Amino acid sequence: MTEQLLAGKTGVVFGVANKRSIAWAIAKAWGAAGARLIFNYQGERLKENVEELVSEFGEDTPFYPCDVSTDQEIENFFENVRGQTKRLDLLLHSVAFAPKEALEGDFVSTSREAFRVAHDVSAYSLVALARAAAPLMSEGGSIVAMTYYGSEKVVPHYNVMGVAKASLEASTRYLAYDLGSKKIRVNCISAGPVQTLAARGISGFSSMLKHYQERAPLKRSCDPAELGQTGLFLASDGAAAITGQVIYVDGGYQIMGM
Repeated sequence: MTEQLLAGKTGVVFGVANKRSIAWAIAKAWGAAGARLIFNYQGERLKENVEELVSEFGEDTPFYPCDVSTDQEIENFFENVRGQTKRLDLLLHSVAFAPKEALEGDFVSTSREAFRVAHDVSAYSLVALARAAAPLMSEGGSIVAMTYYGSEKVVPHYNVMGVAKASLEASTRYLAYDLGSKKIRVNCISAGPVQTLAARGISGFSSMLKHYQERAPLKRSCDPAELGQTGLFLASDGAAAITGQVIYVDGGYQIMGM
């Protein structure tokens, strides 16, 4: 049955950088379940990577440039999407960025510009993409964003990204309220540490992974394929009454007090 869960649905995927991307794991699960997908790529540097990956769905799989910090690029992207389909059902937001220096040292040292950039790219972009996608979600839809536990508890060196993820989660709730009457659901997946390109930018990442192996009830974090299956569930009719939620896929780490 899995392969039919998203048959006839069309989705847009933001955030694939390489084969280790969480966005790629969810995109593969959506594609395997029958969804037709359209991808973005961030700048020419990543174009070749994304082109090679999305070709796995067929040589004619659409992918377009979109820097989510630019309203004009978002507008251009969705203009291209409208050239491909009259209706959207799914949107994946797996986009986050903070300047490297803001992910080292103390949070109190965060510059005004680093704070602005982290919130613009990591949180406001969800609002901008949802606003652009909603008119195409004429029969309802599912918007899924990626977050992390550093949004609600202090994770040393996660710093301004934790604050931006808190903003992303709050934005998810407000969007869920605004878009609920249109039958558009908005949820977050809070993933445990996963070996991705982005994770390598976080100081002390390997010790974070070890900590999960010692403390989480399942004695591990999660792997990309499991995140893919959660993304598939949230995109499917099985999650039709779930919106505004943060779903933890972290080996149970989030429940622990000590």
